[in-house]
Amino acid sequence: MPLEPRPRMIRMGFTLTGTPEARGFELGWLGAPETKGKVVLLLVSKAELLPQEGFLLLLDRTYDHPYHKKLEGSYEIVWISISDTWTHAERDIFDFLSNSLPWYSVRRPWVLHSAVVNYIRQELDYKNVPLIVVLDSQGMVRKSNAMDMVFIWGATAYPFSTSKEKELWDEENWTLKLLLDEIDPLLTTWVEEGRNICIYGSDNLDWIREFNATCKVIRNAVVQLEMVYVGCKDLGEQGRRLLAIIDEELHRSSFSFTKLRFFWLRLESIRRSKLQLGQSIHSDDHILKEVSALLDTANEGWAIIGRGNTADIVKLSASEAIKWLDRFPEWEENVAKLGFVSALRAAIDPPPPPPLGPCNHSKVVPYAEGLTEKTVLCEKCTHPMKKNVVYE
Repeated sequence: MPLEPRPRMIRMGFTLTGTPEARGFELGWLGAPETKGKVVLLLVSKAELLPQEGFLLLLDRTYDHPYHKKLEGSYEIVWISISDTWTHAERDIFDFLSNSLPWYSVRRPWVLHSAVVNYIRQELDYKNVPLIVVLDSQGMVRKSNAMDMVFIWGATAYPFSTSKEKELWDEENWTLKLLLDEIDPLLTTWVEEGRNICIYGSDNLDWIREFNATCKVIRNAVVQLEMVYVGCKDLGEQGRRLLAIIDEELHRSSFSFTKLRFFWLRLESIRRSKLQLGQSIHSDDHILKEVSALLDTANEGWAIIGRGNTADIVKLSASEAIKWLDRFPEWEENVAKLGFVSALRAAIDPPPPPPLGPCNHSKVVPYAEGLTEKTVLCEKCTHPMKKNVVYE
């Protein structure tokens, strides 16, 4: 991604303020008055900044994010580079990046006062892993690391506080949108259009070919099913080779290798964000459990099939995916009535025999265009529900 050189170097005056329990920065911006009175994202890292994929994702989720323009003037990113040595090579890298990035950089970071460096290392727990410290308009620390917030929600996470993070999680569900949000414009469109999408991962080419052959039978039966290969968490150059084979032999891959890495960085950020908010993998947090399962078993082969931005999602292991999709002719007749994903779920976990009379369960959902034409299953007995329209 070419970057227009934008030298935005600043000198900063730091004063540590407050008690040890509520320490903050008082920032004196010299040469950058436009940062005064704004939320500041203090990006702390080595001179190398971030690995390539993380660097590109950070750009994508901030300055390239569609919501960024709406917030223009509300926050700024300021990069502080920290090093124990500051070799000539590190200074050259810093000079190159600081003159290429769209955000501000602290000029001559190698002369930062030791008290500031020690504060960043000790109070903000900087361990040579990049972090984003959120400072409010008064220069006080409001969040010690918002990197995962930025990777997950981008500019929509403004003002990047812990309370905003909790608010955003309260609005999220285990959906394709959560997994794929704005990683690729085409996938975003598919989700918005309510398409059936199959995300799958494996490093086993034989299984990938067998799985795609099974899915091709389903697609030939005039079932709309978009295929998205996401590889594995730690797939290196082999991932590039697999993407090339899939593009040539099986289907056009919606992900480039870089966007494939975006997907796994996003999952890792989702898990860290949940854990930092006090959740546990042993808790009943459904999103955390599902993401952890993907990250911990990524190389074993799996498939997630869902529809649009709904919670209508089925996750299958490599063997389960072949088994149940291979049996498509047995449950194909239910697709027209239930939809592809619900028909698949009903085949895997058949509903109990229908009750002798109405089950009397009810569910009120907000009106959405086309909703009255769809079949809604009872969450308790899994049978189709009778629809009634209620006016307020």
